[in-house]
Amino acid sequence: MPAFDLPVAELEHYRPDVQEPPDFDEFWRDTLKEAAQTDVLVSMRPAPSGLRLTETWDVTFRGFAGDPVRAWYSRPAGVREPLPAVVEYAGYGRGRGLPHERLTWVNAGYAHLLMDNRGQGDQYGNGGATPDPHASAPGGPGPAVRGLLDPRAYHYRRLITDAVRAVTAVRALPEVDVRRVAAVGNSQGGGLALAVAGLVPDLAAVLVTAPFLCGIRRALDLTDASPYGEIGAYLSVHRGVEEAAYRTLAYVEGVSFARRAAAPAHFGTGLRDTVCPPSGAYAAFNRYGELTGVDPRKEIHAYPYNGHEGGDAVQVRRQLDWLADVLRVSR
Repeated sequence: MPAFDLPVAELEHYRPDVQEPPDFDEFWRDTLKEAAQTDVLVSMRPAPSGLRLTETWDVTFRGFAGDPVRAWYSRPAGVREPLPAVVEYAGYGRGRGLPHERLTWVNAGYAHLLMDNRGQGDQYGNGGATPDPHASAPGGPGPAVRGLLDPRAYHYRRLITDAVRAVTAVRALPEVDVRRVAAVGNSQGGGLALAVAGLVPDLAAVLVTAPFLCGIRRALDLTDASPYGEIGAYLSVHRGVEEAAYRTLAYVEGVSFARRAAAPAHFGTGLRDTVCPPSGAYAAFNRYGELTGVDPRKEIHAYPYNGHEGGDAVQVRRQLDWLADVLRVSR
């Protein structure tokens, strides 16, 4: 697939207008205030993984509406000092999988919390363990269209709330340096991490690659690939509801969250990505922090010949080096 989005010279200066709902901040403030009315931690129990150098716990915390959300919490075995923490969010259709799957961050010396995706986990990977009891709102079978016509019923209102609560949860876990918590994710996980950066003012860093839910309107015009393609397919059947759908999507637009973020930020994108077009990543990057009154540290890495995989392991190595520098972690 050849490059199909804007040329990189244009992407580097791409700052599209964002149609934000006038109550965007109030909507999220009220949503998170409601979620915060319950204690965040429910349980934490050891999870056998077959690994000797990593300890893992099966954590349950309260997310949207107090619903239980599962997560894996891992640490380097035998280390009892407070560690900086990485909260990681999984991609679309994935769950948290198995406790031995994602070891990069814990092997780099971080405490690591991998959040399960409510109502997902059945399309890729090794499954999830968190149901979504509010998923009966009108919409199609995929998460991207569940409750699409009502921002209060939309799947991503619940999932973003869970993501914010995951940061609160990791800070409540033992031996975590609460001042040094980073949010990390690729694809849908990148969109969630970016939302967290815009909603958690004291986040230490955010690392996003190929973020979903960025530049949504343009992405719907550019690609039929899932998850955006699921939204397009829904609108092709339910003709005439576009205005309601676009209104809902405006409340989860990643560029709007990016404008409100202040934490140091590390981005990555493949210029041939037809799943999450690179213009979305650049729109979020170029407008990142503009409403905060600060000039946050940020950088972006583009991979001209790569698609949704972006820089893959090369990008991960760049993330490791960058985060260690930002958090002043000895390597």
